[in-house]
Amino acid sequence: MRRLWAAVAASSLAVVGAVAVMSLNSTASAATGGTGSGYLSTQGAQLVDATGAKVRLTGLNWFGMETDNKTFHGLWARPWKDHIDQMASLGYNTIRVPFSEDALKPGAQANSVDGYSNPDLVGLTPLQILDKVVDYAGSKGMRILLDRHRPTSAGQSALWYVPATPEATWISNWQMLARHYAGNTTVVGADLHNEPHADGTDPNGTGSCWGCGDVNRDWRLAAERAGNAILEANPNWLIVVEGVSCTSGGNANAWDNIPDEPCGWWGGNLSKAGEFPVRLNKPNKLVYSAHEYGNSVYHQTWFDDPNFPNNLPGIWDQFWGYLQKQNIAPVLVGEFGSTLQNPQDVVWLQKLMAYMGTGVTGMNFTYWSWNPNSGDTGGIVGDDWKTVNQQKQSILQPYLIPPVGGGTGPTGSASASVSASPSRSASQSPNPTGGCTATVKIDNAWQGGYQASVTVKNTGTAAVNPWTATFTVASGVTLQSGWNATVTQSGTTFTAAAPSWAPSLAAGASVTIGFTANGPSSPAPSGVKLNGATCA
Repeated sequence: MRRLWAAVAASSLAVVGAVAVMSLNSTASAATGGTGSGYLSTQGAQLVDATGAKVRLTGLNWFGMETDNKTFHGLWARPWKDHIDQMASLGYNTIRVPFSEDALKPGAQANSVDGYSNPDLVGLTPLQILDKVVDYAGSKGMRILLDRHRPTSAGQSALWYVPATPEATWISNWQMLARHYAGNTTVVGADLHNEPHADGTDPNGTGSCWGCGDVNRDWRLAAERAGNAILEANPNWLIVVEGVSCTSGGNANAWDNIPDEPCGWWGGNLSKAGEFPVRLNKPNKLVYSAHEYGNSVYHQTWFDDPNFPNNLPGIWDQFWGYLQKQNIAPVLVGEFGSTLQNPQDVVWLQKLMAYMGTGVTGMNFTYWSWNPNSGDTGGIVGDDWKTVNQQKQSILQPYLIPPVGGGTGPTGSASASVSASPSRSASQSPNPTGGCTATVKIDNAWQGGYQASVTVKNTGTAAVNPWTATFTVASGVTLQSGWNATVTQSGTTFTAAAPSWAPSLAAGASVTIGFTANGPSSPAPSGVKLNGATCA
């Protein structure tokens, strides 16, 4: 869960959207701009793969293993592979996996797994289920980042240790995982401890500080101890170190006369990492990570600034962005999210994505979250665990670098091509009992590309099952991504095939197919057909 320096999140579960699945662009540029091959390292502020090619992680969080369920949430709703298929098809190339030490204990049992949907998971331990997720995600060219989210499933902690889980246990469990996945290049590293933060009040804080020198509270020193121990067990992993909330380790005290220090989100303050850097025995394995949230999670003072949202880049520069901009180390924004019910949060998310940048040289990120049952943010999918929140996806879409090829095995590989076209049988039904209408809209345009939506309505008297829509784009347009269907391209024809979990378009029903493309937005897409029938 996300937390901040002075608040506890509210709970709600509302997410809306449209059933979605997106194709992958199988160009050579996608191969070099995906998750790369082999293990990852750092060069300044850039992630690179085993060949030296630039890599950017653009992923999301799939939580549950840190809770009492001890495994991924949503396994009660649909087959586990379907989750990963949809994540990859939407363009996410990395899954950050939160876990707690309780899931690693001998005798730990996963629960809330539906045996009908997931018969192959019944009776498996949490680690065995994680192994299956790692293997399958790797087969799709995705990467896995492990996140020690909680010392126990009971909740988060200000320090990296609690009585039930001392530091020695924390480190030994990390070493166990590092050895367990040694040689498997899908698992790229360790996010050491989620959201270390202040506790108590300044100047008598008892929480995690940065650079204070207290061996029991200085998160920077603890990260060095754990990071170097992990690298002894597996020298190939990235070591991901989050920030704190208040660098002193204490919350602001409104009743004293001491000026309050700048405090950020839990895990979001890396302002002293430049002065007090984390020192690893393999410095090219260090990644800093910050968390950042919208107004719906907590009303920070900077949301009231009259210069909002133009004040935000300066705040991000101060807390964590300088590390990337000054080429000190890569930054992973490991959690960020919102319900987007507050219009101010929409502006915040748009500003944050632009700040992190596009292409392989942008900042790495893992959105919070896939899960709809994140109380203060909701998820990419809705309460049915299938329907995509298109408002969120549309904002994130231009910044995603889809996975390409496979990433498992001792050396790893990244194929330069992906088959994005599902097989369709010759018995695919046309729409003889009626017609269709179509509406085309250019949703957004920028230099060199655009985002559009094509809404197709079945005006016939019978369902079209499975449905396929085609339309023509301008010469020179190349597909980048699509959603609400599996979108592929042949010449100037785009084909949008129904997703496997929503193959039928009922009589009177509509589907909106979204896509982004390189090239001119004018003339707009035209000649829309539904299963070969021309739409009005």
